[in-house]
Amino acid sequence: MQEPLLGAEGPAYDTFPEPEGRTRVRTLQNSRVYLATLAAVLGNFSFGYAMVYTSPVIPALEQASGPDLHLTKTQASWFGSVFTLGAAAGGLSAMLLSDLLGRKVSIMFSAVPSVAGYALLAGARGFWMLLLGRTLTGFAGGLTAACIPVYVSEISPPGVRGTLGATPQLMAVFGSLSLYALGLRLPWRWLAVAGEVPVFIMVLLLSFMPNSPRFLLSRGRDAEARRALAWLRGPQADIRWEFEQIQNHVQSQNSRMSWAEIRDPHVARPIAIALLMRFLQQLTGITPILVYLQSIFASTAVVLPPKDDAAIVGAVRLFSVLIAALAMDLAGRKVLLFVSASIMFAANLTLGLYVQLGPKPLTPNDTLSLESLSLGGPGQHLASPANYLTLVPLLAAMSFIMGYAMGWGPITWLLMSEILPLRARGVASGLCVLASWLTAFALTQSFLPAVNAFGLQTPFFFFAAICLVNLVFTGCCVPETRGRSLEQIEAFFRTGRGSFLR
Repeated sequence: MQEPLLGAEGPAYDTFPEPEGRTRVRTLQNSRVYLATLAAVLGNFSFGYAMVYTSPVIPALEQASGPDLHLTKTQASWFGSVFTLGAAAGGLSAMLLSDLLGRKVSIMFSAVPSVAGYALLAGARGFWMLLLGRTLTGFAGGLTAACIPVYVSEISPPGVRGTLGATPQLMAVFGSLSLYALGLRLPWRWLAVAGEVPVFIMVLLLSFMPNSPRFLLSRGRDAEARRALAWLRGPQADIRWEFEQIQNHVQSQNSRMSWAEIRDPHVARPIAIALLMRFLQQLTGITPILVYLQSIFASTAVVLPPKDDAAIVGAVRLFSVLIAALAMDLAGRKVLLFVSASIMFAANLTLGLYVQLGPKPLTPNDTLSLESLSLGGPGQHLASPANYLTLVPLLAAMSFIMGYAMGWGPITWLLMSEILPLRARGVASGLCVLASWLTAFALTQSFLPAVNAFGLQTPFFFFAAICLVNLVFTGCCVPETRGRSLEQIEAFFRTGRGSFLR
């Protein structure tokens, strides 16, 4: 029987051992790497903000009096899902831009479609402007989703790479929470205007940050790479050993990777793992649940107003990612993935059973297209505002978001940037984002038709089944990369013992 892929730490990881007595760079004494990370992950803030933009906007546009902006059920479905098509296109462009322009410049370039998209949303005079604005902001989000984790991973020392690797997801969550909070106060056009602010701040800060030393070395810019690494590690740090290891690793590889090499197991395995993780992450239902969160609450019996429920869930999501960021380098990646999938399974199963067996809303709610649903049949009893059973949807949604944010949210992005080979990292990360958002589009676009055809409980039961698959996949195929350099991880795949692909 073959051993699980990277199921345990072992001597294969020690291909690039540190000299005896040498300690890793103490990045806690140097704020520069944190500043560079903050500048980059502001792109994820805008991504998270844009992704859930439809949650408060769709109900508002449903009630629009003018015919040009009044959304039908079909239009609402496209308005909610077209963002993922843009994100898929952004991931596709990252396959070229990340290695052509570099990680940092690619992130800065994302500001162009982002600003244009928000401007279209703010000044929309017809449905086509809404769709184009959502597509452009999605494109920017897909580009940053592919480039930011790679940039953060490549500038971070191993000891804190897990914590810093969780910051892209943390900022995306903070962006979503900001949208929910502002949605309680601002009209939908001003929500788009507010989305421009973090984009401008990101470009301003990144203009002062260095590019990834690994990317610079791969382009033969050794002196610039040394200066970038020295700046990131601080003036008191001895970077000679780390720079030599990165330089030797980059020089040992050809500048281009052929298709024959991509089929080699040591390259194909990490790419396949990253692709499958992104695919399974989306199949848990995170995107359609976030996009239609307020409408889902409005179609179930809940105590609080749907807007308030959505904002509460956003706050829980932020708190959970903070926990993951702190635990990533302590508990390890796999433990958090197991916990995450287990919580999401229980939450999705609870939501499905509540919709199937629980109370219906006391009065019809203004939702985009869920308003006509039969949530469980004529035998259901109506909920009263004082019925504590109506807290179940909120608690289950909070649990689902907490579980996702503790593991399968941030860790899939982190592992993608950690395990992909250097020469294929730009292309493969773009491919992962492309596959991820095509899956998200298919789910988001089919969510409302599936609900109308089979009931709201059916998607939740499907998502629960996927969470069980994620548990098995984590145990069999997912690597534990805590505390290892990117060069050590890549060397392990070259000398590893087992593979689920063989």
